[in-house]
Amino acid sequence: MHPVFKLKNQVKHYAWGSPDWIPKLLGEKNPDNKPYAELWMGVHRDGQSQTGCNGKTISLAELIGRDAALYLGKASASAAAGAASLPFLFKLLAADKPLSIQAHPSLEQARAGFERENSAGVPLDAPERNYKDANHKPEIICALTPFKAMAGFRETDEIRALFGAFGMKSLAGVKAALDSGLKAFLQALFALPPEIRRRVCEHAATQERRLCESHPQYRDVWETAASFAERYPSDPAALSPLYLNLIFLEKGEALFLPAGVLHAYIHGLGVELMANSDNVLRGGLTSKCIDLQELFHILTFSAFKPEILHPNPSKYPVTCKEFSLSVMYDQGVWTEDGPAILIVTQGEVGVVSGDEKNSEKTETKLKQGESAFIAAGNAGKLSLNGNFILYIAGIGFV
Repeated sequence: MHPVFKLKNQVKHYAWGSPDWIPKLLGEKNPDNKPYAELWMGVHRDGQSQTGCNGKTISLAELIGRDAALYLGKASASAAAGAASLPFLFKLLAADKPLSIQAHPSLEQARAGFERENSAGVPLDAPERNYKDANHKPEIICALTPFKAMAGFRETDEIRALFGAFGMKSLAGVKAALDSGLKAFLQALFALPPEIRRRVCEHAATQERRLCESHPQYRDVWETAASFAERYPSDPAALSPLYLNLIFLEKGEALFLPAGVLHAYIHGLGVELMANSDNVLRGGLTSKCIDLQELFHILTFSAFKPEILHPNPSKYPVTCKEFSLSVMYDQGVWTEDGPAILIVTQGEVGVVSGDEKNSEKTETKLKQGESAFIAAGNAGKLSLNGNFILYIAGIGFV
Protein backbone atom coordinates (compact mmCIF):
# COMPACT_ATOMS: atom_id res chain seq x y z
CA MET A 1 0.00 0.00 0.00
CA HIS A 2 1.27 3.48 -0.89
CA PRO A 3 1.07 5.36 2.43
CA VAL A 4 0.71 8.94 1.13
CA PHE A 5 -2.61 10.36 -0.13
CA LYS A 6 -2.88 13.86 -1.54
CA LEU A 7 -5.80 15.86 -0.16
CA LYS A 8 -8.32 18.29 -1.57
CA ASN A 9 -9.66 20.42 1.26
CA GLN A 10 -12.65 22.60 2.00
CA VAL A 11 -12.34 26.38 2.40
CA LYS A 12 -14.51 28.33 4.85
CA HIS A 13 -15.40 31.82 3.66
CA TYR A 14 -16.16 33.49 6.98
CA ALA A 15 -16.42 37.29 6.92
CA TRP A 16 -13.28 37.82 9.04
CA GLY A 17 -11.06 36.00 6.54
CA SER A 18 -8.49 37.47 4.15
CA PRO A 19 -9.04 37.48 0.37
CA ASP A 20 -5.28 37.15 -0.18
CA TRP A 21 -3.31 35.00 2.30
CA ILE A 22 -4.76 31.51 1.79
CA PRO A 23 -5.25 31.89 -2.00
CA LYS A 24 -1.64 33.06 -2.31
CA LEU A 25 -0.35 30.10 -0.29
CA LEU A 26 -2.49 27.70 -2.36
CA GLY A 27 -1.47 29.31 -5.65
CA GLU A 28 -5.10 30.07 -6.47
CA LYS A 29 -6.77 33.12 -7.95
CA ASN A 30 -9.63 34.80 -6.13
CA PRO A 31 -11.40 36.88 -8.77
CA ASP A 32 -14.47 37.47 -6.59
CA ASN A 33 -12.29 38.73 -3.71
CA LYS A 34 -14.04 36.37 -1.31
CA PRO A 35 -12.70 36.13 2.24
CA TYR A 36 -10.74 32.89 2.73
CA ALA A 37 -10.89 32.35 6.50
CA GLU A 38 -10.00 28.68 7.06
CA LEU A 39 -8.87 25.62 5.14
CA TRP A 40 -9.94 22.41 6.90
CA MET A 41 -7.83 19.25 6.67
CA GLY A 42 -9.37 16.18 8.27
CA VAL A 43 -12.58 14.25 8.68
CA HIS A 44 -14.88 16.61 10.59
CA ARG A 45 -18.37 16.30 9.13
CA ASP A 46 -18.57 20.08 8.50
CA GLY A 47 -15.45 20.11 6.33
CA GLN A 48 -14.26 16.75 5.07
CA SER A 49 -11.08 16.38 3.03
CA GLN A 50 -11.20 14.39 -0.21
CA THR A 51 -8.53 12.09 -1.63
CA GLY A 52 -7.94 9.68 -4.50
CA CYS A 53 -8.01 5.90 -4.22
CA ASN A 54 -7.90 3.45 -7.16
CA GLY A 55 -8.77 6.20 -9.60
CA LYS A 56 -11.79 7.43 -7.64
CA THR A 57 -12.28 10.51 -5.45
CA ILE A 58 -13.56 9.64 -1.98
CA SER A 59 -13.63 11.36 1.39
CA LEU A 60 -10.74 10.84 3.74
CA ALA A 61 -13.26 9.42 6.22
CA GLU A 62 -14.35 6.83 3.65
CA LEU A 63 -10.74 5.86 2.97
CA ILE A 64 -10.05 5.39 6.67
CA GLY A 65 -13.33 3.54 7.12
CA ARG A 66 -12.25 0.84 4.68
CA ASP A 67 -9.63 -0.32 7.19
CA ALA A 68 -9.36 1.84 10.31
CA ALA A 69 -6.67 -0.35 11.88
CA LEU A 70 -4.54 -0.04 8.74
CA TYR A 71 -4.85 3.71 8.25
CA LEU A 72 -5.06 4.86 11.88
CA GLY A 73 -2.98 2.14 13.52
CA LYS A 74 -4.46 -0.40 15.90
CA ALA A 75 -4.16 1.77 19.00
CA SER A 76 -5.77 4.83 17.40
CA ALA A 77 -8.49 2.76 15.75
CA SER A 78 -9.27 1.10 19.07
CA ALA A 79 -9.46 4.50 20.79
CA ALA A 80 -11.89 5.66 18.10
CA ALA A 81 -13.99 2.51 18.59
CA GLY A 82 -13.32 1.55 14.99
CA ALA A 83 -14.82 4.78 13.65
CA ALA A 84 -13.45 6.36 10.48
CA SER A 85 -12.12 9.28 12.46
CA LEU A 86 -8.98 11.20 13.22
CA PRO A 87 -8.64 12.65 16.71
CA PHE A 88 -7.50 16.01 15.34
CA LEU A 89 -8.56 18.71 12.88
CA PHE A 90 -5.85 20.65 11.03
CA LYS A 91 -6.42 24.11 9.52
CA LEU A 92 -4.97 27.12 7.84
CA LEU A 93 -6.42 30.22 9.53
CA ALA A 94 -6.32 33.71 8.00
CA ALA A 95 -7.59 36.44 10.33
CA ASP A 96 -7.79 39.70 8.40
CA LYS A 97 -10.33 40.96 10.92
CA PRO A 98 -10.69 39.97 14.60
CA LEU A 99 -12.44 36.74 15.48
CA SER A 100 -14.93 36.70 18.34
CA ILE A 101 -13.66 36.45 21.89
CA GLN A 102 -14.39 32.83 22.72
CA ALA A 103 -13.54 29.75 24.72
CA HIS A 104 -13.89 26.00 24.27
CA PRO A 105 -15.37 23.43 26.67
CA SER A 106 -13.67 20.56 28.44
CA LEU A 107 -14.48 17.03 27.29
CA GLU A 108 -16.99 16.53 30.11
CA GLN A 109 -18.67 19.87 29.41
CA ALA A 110 -18.84 19.14 25.67
CA ARG A 111 -20.42 15.74 26.19
CA ALA A 112 -23.02 17.14 28.60
CA GLY A 113 -23.78 20.16 26.41
CA PHE A 114 -24.09 18.12 23.21
CA GLU A 115 -26.50 15.69 24.87
CA ARG A 116 -28.49 18.53 26.44
CA GLU A 117 -28.98 20.34 23.12
CA ASN A 118 -29.80 17.08 21.33
CA SER A 119 -32.44 16.29 23.97
CA ALA A 120 -33.87 19.78 23.55
CA GLY A 121 -34.19 19.19 19.80
CA VAL A 122 -31.83 22.01 18.75
CA PRO A 123 -30.80 21.34 15.11
CA LEU A 124 -27.06 20.89 14.57
CA ASP A 125 -27.03 23.77 12.09
CA ALA A 126 -29.11 26.13 14.27
CA PRO A 127 -27.36 29.49 14.82
CA GLU A 128 -28.08 29.28 18.56
CA ARG A 129 -26.43 25.87 18.85
CA ASN A 130 -23.39 25.91 21.18
CA TYR A 131 -22.26 22.27 20.89
CA LYS A 132 -21.79 20.89 17.38
CA ASP A 133 -20.23 17.66 18.68
CA ALA A 134 -19.38 15.87 21.93
CA ASN A 135 -15.65 16.62 21.89
CA HIS A 136 -13.41 19.15 23.57
CA LYS A 137 -11.22 21.53 21.56
CA PRO A 138 -7.75 22.20 22.95
CA GLU A 139 -5.81 23.94 20.18
CA ILE A 140 -2.46 25.28 19.06
CA ILE A 141 -1.95 28.17 16.63
CA CYS A 142 1.42 28.58 14.91
CA ALA A 143 2.21 31.83 13.07
CA LEU A 144 3.05 31.82 9.37
CA THR A 145 3.14 35.64 9.43
CA PRO A 146 3.38 38.04 12.38
CA PHE A 147 0.26 37.11 14.36
CA LYS A 148 -1.66 39.10 16.98
CA ALA A 149 -3.94 37.43 19.54
CA MET A 150 -5.48 37.82 22.98
CA ALA A 151 -5.49 34.96 25.45
CA GLY A 152 -6.07 34.48 29.16
CA PHE A 153 -7.03 36.91 31.90
CA ARG A 154 -4.48 39.44 33.07
CA GLU A 155 -3.57 39.63 36.73
CA THR A 156 -6.24 41.42 38.76
CA ASP A 157 -3.93 44.29 39.77
CA GLU A 158 -3.07 44.98 36.14
CA ILE A 159 -6.75 44.94 35.11
CA ARG A 160 -7.52 47.39 37.91
CA ALA A 161 -4.68 49.68 36.80
CA LEU A 162 -5.80 49.59 33.15
CA PHE A 163 -9.40 50.40 33.99
CA GLY A 164 -8.17 53.19 36.26
CA ALA A 165 -6.11 54.64 33.41
CA PHE A 166 -9.01 54.26 30.99
CA GLY A 167 -11.21 56.41 33.23
CA MET A 168 -14.99 56.82 33.06
CA LYS A 169 -16.94 57.02 36.32
CA SER A 170 -19.63 54.78 34.82
CA LEU A 171 -17.12 51.90 35.00
CA ALA A 172 -16.51 52.30 38.72
CA GLY A 173 -18.86 49.42 39.54
CA VAL A 174 -17.16 47.14 37.04
CA LYS A 175 -13.77 47.96 38.51
CA ALA A 176 -15.05 47.44 42.06
CA ALA A 177 -16.42 44.02 41.08
CA LEU A 178 -12.83 42.84 40.69
CA ASP A 179 -12.70 42.63 44.49
CA SER A 180 -15.13 39.70 44.19
CA GLY A 181 -13.16 37.93 41.47
CA LEU A 182 -12.88 37.76 37.70
CA LYS A 183 -16.29 36.18 37.20
CA ALA A 184 -18.05 38.99 39.09
CA PHE A 185 -16.00 41.53 37.14
CA LEU A 186 -16.94 40.06 33.75
CA GLN A 187 -20.59 39.73 34.74
CA ALA A 188 -20.65 43.40 35.76
CA LEU A 189 -19.03 44.48 32.50
CA PHE A 190 -21.50 42.56 30.33
CA ALA A 191 -24.44 43.75 32.44
CA LEU A 192 -23.83 47.41 31.52
CA PRO A 193 -26.95 49.03 30.02
CA PRO A 194 -26.93 49.83 26.28
CA GLU A 195 -26.35 53.56 26.68
CA ILE A 196 -23.33 53.04 28.94
CA ARG A 197 -21.95 50.44 26.50
CA ARG A 198 -22.22 52.95 23.66
CA ARG A 199 -20.46 55.66 25.68
CA VAL A 200 -17.70 53.28 26.76
CA CYS A 201 -16.99 52.34 23.14
CA GLU A 202 -17.10 55.99 22.11
CA HIS A 203 -14.58 56.80 24.85
CA ALA A 204 -12.27 53.99 23.68
CA ALA A 205 -12.40 55.24 20.09
CA THR A 206 -12.09 58.99 20.69
CA GLN A 207 -9.61 58.94 23.59
CA GLU A 208 -7.09 56.58 21.96
CA ARG A 209 -4.52 59.32 21.26
CA ARG A 210 -4.76 60.84 24.75
CA LEU A 211 -4.45 57.44 26.39
CA CYS A 212 -1.42 56.56 24.25
CA GLU A 213 0.23 59.82 25.31
CA SER A 214 -0.60 59.54 29.01
CA HIS A 215 0.07 55.79 29.35
CA PRO A 216 2.41 54.88 26.44
CA GLN A 217 3.40 51.55 28.02
CA TYR A 218 -0.10 50.35 27.12
CA ARG A 219 -0.21 51.73 23.58
CA ASP A 220 -1.10 48.33 22.11
CA VAL A 221 -4.02 48.05 24.55
CA TRP A 222 -5.50 51.45 23.66
CA GLU A 223 -5.02 50.98 19.92
CA THR A 224 -6.60 47.53 19.94
CA ALA A 225 -9.54 48.63 22.11
CA ALA A 226 -10.14 51.61 19.81
CA SER A 227 -10.19 49.39 16.72
CA PHE A 228 -12.66 47.02 18.41
CA ALA A 229 -14.89 49.92 19.51
CA GLU A 230 -15.02 51.37 16.01
CA ARG A 231 -16.01 47.97 14.58
CA TYR A 232 -18.47 47.06 17.39
CA PRO A 233 -19.64 50.42 18.83
CA SER A 234 -21.96 48.97 21.51
CA ASP A 235 -20.05 45.86 22.55
CA PRO A 236 -18.46 45.80 26.03
CA ALA A 237 -16.03 43.21 24.64
CA ALA A 238 -14.31 46.16 22.97
CA LEU A 239 -12.56 46.55 26.33
CA SER A 240 -11.23 42.98 26.24
CA PRO A 241 -7.62 44.16 25.66
CA LEU A 242 -7.81 45.69 29.14
CA TYR A 243 -8.45 42.33 30.80
CA LEU A 244 -6.99 39.78 28.37
CA ASN A 245 -3.28 39.40 27.56
CA LEU A 246 -2.22 40.75 24.18
CA ILE A 247 0.20 38.33 22.54
CA PHE A 248 2.35 38.88 19.46
CA LEU A 249 3.78 35.85 17.65
CA GLU A 250 6.60 35.97 15.14
CA LYS A 251 6.74 33.50 12.26
CA GLY A 252 7.22 29.97 13.61
CA GLU A 253 6.11 30.79 17.16
CA ALA A 254 3.03 29.10 18.58
CA LEU A 255 0.42 29.37 21.30
CA PHE A 256 -1.40 26.47 23.01
CA LEU A 257 -4.86 27.06 24.47
CA PRO A 258 -6.48 24.50 26.79
CA ALA A 259 -10.19 24.37 27.61
CA GLY A 260 -11.79 27.30 29.40
CA VAL A 261 -9.34 30.01 28.30
CA LEU A 262 -10.96 33.17 26.93
CA HIS A 263 -9.17 34.25 23.75
CA ALA A 264 -9.42 35.83 20.31
CA TYR A 265 -7.27 35.77 17.20
CA ILE A 266 -6.93 39.32 15.90
CA HIS A 267 -4.72 39.42 12.82
CA GLY A 268 -2.41 37.11 10.89
CA LEU A 269 -2.01 33.84 9.03
CA GLY A 270 -1.27 30.59 10.85
CA VAL A 271 -1.63 26.84 10.97
CA GLU A 272 -4.10 25.76 13.63
CA LEU A 273 -4.39 22.28 15.09
CA MET A 274 -7.04 21.08 17.52
CA ALA A 275 -8.98 18.10 18.74
CA ASN A 276 -11.58 17.13 16.13
CA SER A 277 -14.28 19.55 17.25
CA ASP A 278 -16.07 22.76 16.28
CA ASN A 279 -17.44 23.70 19.71
CA VAL A 280 -17.20 27.45 20.32
CA LEU A 281 -18.75 29.59 23.08
CA ARG A 282 -18.64 33.27 22.12
CA GLY A 283 -18.61 36.37 24.28
CA GLY A 284 -18.43 39.31 21.88
CA LEU A 285 -16.87 40.96 18.82
CA THR A 286 -19.24 39.01 16.58
CA SER A 287 -22.64 39.08 14.94
CA LYS A 288 -23.07 35.38 15.71
CA CYS A 289 -24.99 33.96 18.66
CA ILE A 290 -23.62 34.85 22.11
CA ASP A 291 -24.61 32.73 25.10
CA LEU A 292 -23.01 34.41 28.10
CA GLN A 293 -24.55 32.03 30.61
CA GLU A 294 -23.00 28.99 28.94
CA LEU A 295 -19.72 30.82 28.31
CA PHE A 296 -19.43 31.72 32.00
CA HIS A 297 -20.20 28.09 32.83
CA ILE A 298 -17.17 26.79 30.92
CA LEU A 299 -14.64 29.60 31.58
CA THR A 300 -11.68 29.25 33.93
CA PHE A 301 -11.76 32.44 36.00
CA SER A 302 -8.10 32.79 36.97
CA ALA A 303 -5.15 34.74 35.61
CA PHE A 304 -3.35 32.86 32.86
CA LYS A 305 -0.80 33.95 30.27
CA PRO A 306 0.04 31.25 27.71
CA GLU A 307 3.68 30.57 27.00
CA ILE A 308 5.03 31.35 23.53
CA LEU A 309 6.21 28.03 22.14
CA HIS A 310 9.11 27.13 19.82
CA PRO A 311 9.82 23.74 18.18
CA ASN A 312 12.24 21.51 20.09
CA PRO A 313 13.90 20.46 17.84
CA SER A 314 11.06 20.03 15.34
CA LYS A 315 8.05 19.33 17.57
CA TYR A 316 6.18 21.97 19.55
CA PRO A 317 6.16 21.08 23.27
CA VAL A 318 2.46 20.40 23.80
CA THR A 319 1.09 17.61 25.98
CA CYS A 320 -2.17 16.61 24.35
CA LYS A 321 -3.25 13.07 23.49
CA GLU A 322 -5.23 14.08 20.39
CA PHE A 323 -2.47 15.80 18.46
CA SER A 324 1.11 16.93 18.07
CA LEU A 325 2.50 19.62 15.76
CA SER A 326 5.89 19.45 14.05
CA VAL A 327 7.71 21.62 11.54
CA MET A 328 10.31 20.30 9.08
CA TYR A 329 12.78 22.00 6.75
CA ASP A 330 14.53 20.79 3.58
CA GLN A 331 15.06 17.14 4.51
CA GLY A 332 14.31 14.56 7.15
CA VAL A 333 12.59 11.30 8.02
CA TRP A 334 9.06 11.02 9.41
CA THR A 335 9.45 9.19 12.72
CA GLU A 336 5.94 9.10 14.21
CA ASP A 337 3.91 5.89 14.30
CA GLY A 338 0.39 7.26 14.06
CA PRO A 339 -1.54 8.78 11.15
CA ALA A 340 -0.66 12.33 10.13
CA ILE A 341 -1.56 15.20 7.81
CA LEU A 342 1.08 17.50 6.38
CA ILE A 343 0.85 20.79 4.52
CA VAL A 344 3.68 22.47 2.61
CA THR A 345 3.84 26.19 3.41
CA GLN A 346 6.93 26.98 1.34
CA GLY A 347 8.83 25.31 -1.50
CA GLU A 348 8.39 21.74 -2.69
CA VAL A 349 8.91 18.35 -1.04
CA GLY A 350 9.28 14.82 -2.33
CA VAL A 351 7.88 12.23 0.09
CA VAL A 352 9.59 8.92 -0.62
CA SER A 353 8.23 5.68 0.82
CA GLY A 354 10.15 2.42 1.12
CA ASP A 355 13.72 1.63 2.18
CA GLU A 356 16.98 0.56 0.56
CA LYS A 357 15.78 -3.05 0.36
CA ASN A 358 12.55 -2.03 -1.36
CA SER A 359 12.94 -1.82 -5.11
CA GLU A 360 9.42 -0.40 -5.45
CA LYS A 361 10.04 2.97 -3.89
CA THR A 362 7.39 5.58 -4.61
CA GLU A 363 7.63 9.35 -4.42
CA THR A 364 4.83 11.85 -3.93
CA LYS A 365 5.64 15.42 -4.95
CA LEU A 366 3.93 18.20 -3.03
CA LYS A 367 4.32 21.88 -3.79
CA GLN A 368 3.47 24.91 -1.66
CA GLY A 369 -0.14 24.80 -0.49
CA GLU A 370 -0.58 21.08 -1.11
CA SER A 371 -1.36 18.65 1.69
CA ALA A 372 -1.40 14.91 2.22
CA PHE A 373 -2.58 12.22 4.61
CA ILE A 374 0.07 9.77 5.85
CA ALA A 375 -1.20 6.37 6.93
CA ALA A 376 -0.09 4.94 10.28
CA GLY A 377 2.78 2.51 10.65
CA ASN A 378 5.28 4.43 8.54
CA ALA A 379 7.64 5.65 11.23
CA GLY A 380 11.12 5.77 9.74
CA LYS A 381 9.87 4.65 6.32
CA LEU A 382 9.20 8.07 4.77
CA SER A 383 11.98 10.43 3.76
CA LEU A 384 11.29 14.05 2.91
CA ASN A 385 13.56 15.76 0.41
CA GLY A 386 13.62 19.16 -1.23
CA ASN A 387 13.70 22.84 -0.40
CA PHE A 388 10.65 23.33 1.77
CA ILE A 389 8.95 24.23 5.01
CA LEU A 390 6.08 21.98 6.04
CA TYR A 391 3.94 21.43 9.10
CA ILE A 392 2.78 17.99 10.22
CA ALA A 393 -0.20 17.22 12.42
CA GLY A 394 0.24 13.88 14.13
CA ILE A 395 -1.18 11.92 17.03
CA GLY A 396 -0.23 13.09 20.49
CA PHE A 397 1.40 10.57 22.80
CA VAL A 398 0.96 11.39 26.49
